[in-house]
Amino acid sequence: MYSVFIVDDEIIVREGLRNKLDWESNGFTFAGEAEDGEIALSMIQDIKPDILITDIRMPFMDGLELSKCAKKIQPWLRIIILSGHDEFDYAKRAISIGVEDYILKPFTLEEVTASLEKVARSLDMARSNLLDLPRAKEKLESVASLARASLLADVVYGTEKAETFNTLALEHGVLFDSAFYACTISELHSEGENKDALLTAQTAALTLETHEANCMVFMLSPASFAAIIKGSKHESAEERSFAFANMVQHELSANGVTVVTAIGTVVPNKEELPESFSAARGILKESRFTGTNRILSQGDLKHGSDGSIVLQENDPLVDRLQYADESEIDQIVCEYINLLGENRAHFSVIASYLLVDVIMAVSKVIECAGGDVKEVMPEILSHSFVDRAVESEDVFIREVRVVLKKLIAYRNEHMQGSADVILCAKRYIEQNAASPDICLKSVAEAVALSPNHFSTVFRQDCGVTFIEYLTHVRIDRAKKLLATTDKKSADIAYEVGFNDPHYFSFIFKKTEGVSPREYRAAR
Repeated sequence: MYSVFIVDDEIIVREGLRNKLDWESNGFTFAGEAEDGEIALSMIQDIKPDILITDIRMPFMDGLELSKCAKKIQPWLRIIILSGHDEFDYAKRAISIGVEDYILKPFTLEEVTASLEKVARSLDMARSNLLDLPRAKEKLESVASLARASLLADVVYGTEKAETFNTLALEHGVLFDSAFYACTISELHSEGENKDALLTAQTAALTLETHEANCMVFMLSPASFAAIIKGSKHESAEERSFAFANMVQHELSANGVTVVTAIGTVVPNKEELPESFSAARGILKESRFTGTNRILSQGDLKHGSDGSIVLQENDPLVDRLQYADESEIDQIVCEYINLLGENRAHFSVIASYLLVDVIMAVSKVIECAGGDVKEVMPEILSHSFVDRAVESEDVFIREVRVVLKKLIAYRNEHMQGSADVILCAKRYIEQNAASPDICLKSVAEAVALSPNHFSTVFRQDCGVTFIEYLTHVRIDRAKKLLATTDKKSADIAYEVGFNDPHYFSFIFKKTEGVSPREYRAAR
């Protein structure tokens, strides 16, 4: 299914499309909505939909400017323009941006559905073209492709021949005309080493340049490729590197492979590209990710107690405890209690296994923070602690709460790498969730990262997107207000950060399975 995001400053238009289109039966999912371009851009950057439906005339940022900016950060995005202005100039500008379709207001649901189906066919065709394996192999093995790859490899390995470089660069369209550069390396993994899937992914990788003018892509091996990213400023080179890595993940993961992309350091000239390339190689060397999509940079690395890099997949509880704050302790404990299911009669036996799982996870988090559980919390390693903690459900809950609270306090004092960013971001979200103006960009600025970098780190380390986490915080607050006050649902919507009560009701029912009114009645 293809995901669709809607932008229009008229509530009636957004509500009509959201509630009246038969999304799933037509092969689509509703990804979200916004009332103006500035808010939408931040949400699109985080949600990464396949299709954008946007009005032209909106406050702050109009639909054409939004389309232009969205295409820059997500070149794969397909766009449908809605407009009440039958003017040729708008149509011309929309076509130059790469808009797929242009629908005049007032429109019918049938017209929108037909337009979505047209875009879906275009997306299907693009994917099927990549599955033309004989053509893909021919392109990869062409003399021009191999010669260009060899030239770019010489640059990043630092073995280029100065006397022939300029001639060859001109011949193969290789331009080093920017102030800053960064190198990325992507490793491809397919289940069972499926050669056809890898070949398709390789072809898709080489087509990425057509989406992004500021990059040069070349194969390193049958299962890896590199890209040189260009930027006029240090920040733009870094931001484009993360945008490119996200594009790689989006385009290639649809072809049955997983991709791990490492982003090297930003350097000020072509001659220092080997340094950036070496940094990316070093990140991949330490990586243990082989069955999941991942984007990594040096700032995301964690270090063990001996100074070594710890960069590997942990069990779910370890991942959770790396970034949880005190407000999440009760939820974590509740989830563990729910694992008991109907086996309350065998509580002590099952609880012992669960407690050992908690102790192991706590030990790993302490180790990642540079400590040793024998020194930080020696009491939890004793048999007497385990025996006491599983006496009853109430005691188990109390003891696990104490352990997790102590762990979070220790981790907060010794946090490193991306953990610091995530925890600061969560605190910022907690303090500002009620503001309708909070967005990906504002939170990224608060933790001193570019929006693409922050979005990537947050999604990978927390297991949810920034928007999903913000929505969870807002809905959780709304549930408390519904259960403890007599405030109207619309007033609660505004109080927790939604600027459209109808959208609040839609999201509430989507996440909780019942409407706000039904939730309150059941309390």
